[in-house]
Amino acid sequence: MLCLLLAATACHCQSHAADWPFWRGPARDGHTEESSRWSKEAWLPAEPAWRATLGVGASSPVVVGGQVFLLGNADGRDVLRCLSAADGKEVWSVNYACRLYGRFHEGDEGIYSGPSSTPEYDPATKYLHTLSADGHLNCWDTRQNGKNIWKRNLYDDYQVGRRPKLTRAPLRDYGYTSSPLVHGDWLLAEVGSTKSGTVIAFDKMTGKQVWASELRDEAGHTGGMAPMRVEGVPCVAVVTQRNLAVIRLDGDKAGKTVAVFPWVTDFANNIASPAVRDDCVLVTAAYNQNSICKVKFTLKEARELWRQKFPSKVCTPVIHKDHVYVAWQKVRCLSWETGELKWEGGTIGDPGSCIVTADDRLIVFGKNGKLSVVETAVRSPAKYEELTAVDGLFRSAAWPHVALSDGRLFCRDREGHLSCFVLPR
Repeated sequence: MLCLLLAATACHCQSHAADWPFWRGPARDGHTEESSRWSKEAWLPAEPAWRATLGVGASSPVVVGGQVFLLGNADGRDVLRCLSAADGKEVWSVNYACRLYGRFHEGDEGIYSGPSSTPEYDPATKYLHTLSADGHLNCWDTRQNGKNIWKRNLYDDYQVGRRPKLTRAPLRDYGYTSSPLVHGDWLLAEVGSTKSGTVIAFDKMTGKQVWASELRDEAGHTGGMAPMRVEGVPCVAVVTQRNLAVIRLDGDKAGKTVAVFPWVTDFANNIASPAVRDDCVLVTAAYNQNSICKVKFTLKEARELWRQKFPSKVCTPVIHKDHVYVAWQKVRCLSWETGELKWEGGTIGDPGSCIVTADDRLIVFGKNGKLSVVETAVRSPAKYEELTAVDGLFRSAAWPHVALSDGRLFCRDREGHLSCFVLPR
């Protein structure tokens, strides 16, 4: 039920250091400036501080100013909820009619449903942008209890069709999965139109199209795009159904393609997002690719630096200092320079995510809610060292990535069960 007292404070929602406002955290790279708070005496409480039921979906939590924003689907409607991070009480909620799957959905309906895209918060306007599996792109004002500022539907507006079958593997189409991305005055969305453009920039205040990329690939199935700079030029990396592509975001050259690196995955299943450091991008997939690949971009070309057979299906790689971490089947640590395997261990399964904390540790989430703390190579350079692990927090797959904000760890499963744990100080 709507909590009127908390709703009255919604306009005071401000962005601060402990926030988790975007897909993959404050810097969109799986890092947090917060400590893991692990100690030998205690780490994860026996029970969460609070629980909530959100509706099905793989959308990850977004936390801003003591409020957590969550997207799920229930009874034929997508529901956006704003909860108090402290106690889980509802501040406000809004909803709209939406299919459980994208309109051209094909395959794997038994292991996913509802929205997969993570909401995108804009600190400048306090607007929250969401994208449904069926193409509803919405802008909500968090200061006005989720008032809708503008809306459009990407399927309807751009006549996007079903993804094509590009390999011998069966077709998969999960609808829209990629989180939108605020860049300056624009909201970037991976529309995937073969007529208008793969990436389209909308005016974040009005929803009107500003420009469309010259690249016209079908949309991929990743969790989101990644901002980067190439030779000082602002760009964005995107994994489409056909390529890893880097697109310019500067002035009158916005939308121009820097370079593409061919990357086609069976089932169109490149779920892991591109991971960026400087002018290099990591792209990874299992299936026919069965690899993780480091690609260097200049304003003229894309060049493969290394390729190793240590793929990730779902977990987006996290780059930390001189190493790369992924949580798929096992937790793996690779060399950033060569891709060489440094160590591996643990049992994760297909679902998985990891974040790097300020005290050089990994918080790993996977399986049906297995939560663990693992030493990074800074603390354990030669072997996998698991400090603690708790399994079976949920009954369904932990597709959504974990979020950490102000000592609160938010964990969600695909059926929409959310648990908030307060870590010890």
